[in-house]
Order: sequence, then structure tokens, then C-alpha cells
Amino acid sequence: MRHPTHQAAPRTLGPLKYVALDCEMVGTGPKGCRNELTCCSTVTYEGDVIYDKYIKPINPVTDFRTRWSGIRRQDLLHAIPFDQGQKEIVKIITGKVVVGHAIHNDFKVLKYFHSACQTRDTARIPLLNQKAGLPVNEMVSLKRLTKAILKKDIQTGKGGHSSVEDAKATMELFKVVESMWEQKLSAFSLSAKAMDLALNQKT
Repeated sequence: MRHPTHQAAPRTLGPLKYVALDCEMVGTGPKGCRNELTCCSTVTYEGDVIYDKYIKPINPVTDFRTRWSGIRRQDLLHAIPFDQGQKEIVKIITGKVVVGHAIHNDFKVLKYFHSACQTRDTARIPLLNQKAGLPVNEMVSLKRLTKAILKKDIQTGKGGHSSVEDAKATMELFKVVESMWEQKLSAFSLSAKAMDLALNQKT
């Protein structure tokens, strides 16, 4: 059983501009078919924990998915309400470039929209797949990428995932291709702006 820390901490873009986020989910509804947030962790560019709390799902849990989530019934005894957790997390990531793996799933359970230009999804960075020797269009698991590129094992054992461990691994992966990826994004942005300008001049 993990014991979340309740610490707050304060990257050019600079290190302070980046934050990595990972959420754990349980199932609610019939046969646990609906994903709901139950734990969220964020870490800095350097991997220091900013936020790590259990969050009580809005609806009754019907499947704790402990094998994957690491969540047990007792973990939610002192969990904070969803609205409070959402507010605290949004405050941390607003104005930041958020790094995550298949992060659309995390934003969905947070019931939050984050600008695509301020999001870096390690599940959708072809450069990482290339470094791992995998097809660029394949969505590869965080566990597999971390092993192939960082030579580290994560998500081991029967205790389920750790959102802190996953967030740290995601940030480490991003940093491997950060310079090249940010250059590509910057070039794409400049190209798009030039195209918009050309179109506006024609009208």
C-alpha cells in the first residue's frame, strides 16, 4: 500500500514550465465499466513530487482494479472529495506544459480540458518509438517504453501501479527527446502561422 505525500512544491521553455501528471482510476457503474479518478500525482521537471493524493470517486466503486490501480478500499477512507482534488490539480497545471502518457485518459477523469499546444503525450511522440526501435505509429505502453529507453522496470509486483513512479518515468522519457521534439513543435507552429498569414493576405 502506498502512502501519498501531501506536500506542495514549486522548468526554456524552462524547467519550471513543465509538470508531469499521472492518475489512477477505479471502476464505477455496472461491472466497473466507467473510469473514475481515485489518485493523482504530479512531479516537477526534476522529478520532485508536487502533488500526490487519494481522491474519492463521485460514484460508488464497483471495481477497485487493484491489480493495476494499486487502490484498495482502505485507501479511500480519508480521500478528499473529487471537487477539491480537481481544483487543487487544475491550479497546479494551469499555465504549465503537462507531460503524460496517453494523457487524454487522465484529463477525461479529471473532467478537464488542457490545450493541445501545452500538452506533451509520450504515447504520441514518434521520436520515442524510434529510440525504442518500435513502429512510430504504434501506441506503446509506458512500461515498455521505460524498459526499452531508460532500461528501468516499472509497474512490477502485485501491488499495482504507482502514479508517482509513472509520472516520474513519463518526465524522464520526455526529457530524452525534449530538445528535438520542442524544435519540431516550434517549427510546425511557425509554419502554421505563416500559412495563416498568407491566407489572410489573400482575403
